[in-house]
Amino acid sequence: MAITAAMVKELRELTGAGMMDCKKALGETDGDMDAAVEFLRKNGQAKAEKKASRIAAEGITRIALDGNTACVVEVNSETDFVAKNEVFQNFVQDVADKALASSFNGGIDGEDVETLLDQTGLKDELVEKTATIGEKLSVRRFKKVTGDVVVSYVHGGGRIGVLVAASGATDDAAKEALTNVAMQIAALNPKYIYDTDVEQSYIDHETEILKAQMENDPKEAAKPDKVKEGIIKGRINKMLKEVVLMDQVYVKAEDGKQIVSKYLESVSKELKITDMVRFEVGEGMEKKEENFAEEVAKQMGQ
Repeated sequence: MAITAAMVKELRELTGAGMMDCKKALGETDGDMDAAVEFLRKNGQAKAEKKASRIAAEGITRIALDGNTACVVEVNSETDFVAKNEVFQNFVQDVADKALASSFNGGIDGEDVETLLDQTGLKDELVEKTATIGEKLSVRRFKKVTGDVVVSYVHGGGRIGVLVAASGATDDAAKEALTNVAMQIAALNPKYIYDTDVEQSYIDHETEILKAQMENDPKEAAKPDKVKEGIIKGRINKMLKEVVLMDQVYVKAEDGKQIVSKYLESVSKELKITDMVRFEVGEGMEKKEENFAEEVAKQMGQ
């Protein structure tokens, strides 16, 4: 029987096992889904199958650093309580260390996660930790950066993890400045480093939204087209100052006006940020909503 991608996906959702393990199980059982589940269970690859459908949107980030290369990872759990568990935290640090030592770069969209788990022994460790802790755990993503100098910043006990890579200066003053910028990234979440990084599609999308907002406002809709264009351009420029790191007002600026690019220039004219990564736990993920009243009623048998 031909094994399809849809069958592999279904088995992964049922068991939480890796893609290649699911494909092998389906091949061994001639596509029989129930038999494939049993195959994975028997091979110790589906110990967490009952937890596979749960939402793991809590967790922590951890960072591993070696010279001028660093890696940030996000590993999710179902509850914040488990995220504070020492066993879980040690596991997440192990993931970061092994991701850093691996040949994979990772990515913000979970690239290479399955391969990393398969080739480092982390897959078995993940299954074991899930069974021990009693919650679904998920290695969501990792990302490595390298540069002449790399700094990191972890906020809120791992709620946010930031890496910044730069070139041109590696002294203590440069490292301190980059650490300050990493804190800025954690706080203000810029989408881009430089204005030249902004895709035209992003500007076009935001422009369409502003146009729609303007047309839905009777007072603004009545203004001449040239005036509307000027208003929209001004709002786009203001928005870019919020999403472009170098154009953001530096949070520690004494005058409240100095932007990040000018702050870095004041430290070293050669200092140039080449990469940044910001992971915030659970961003973009659906979180399980608990209804306390319903939970109490359920426990009371109502």
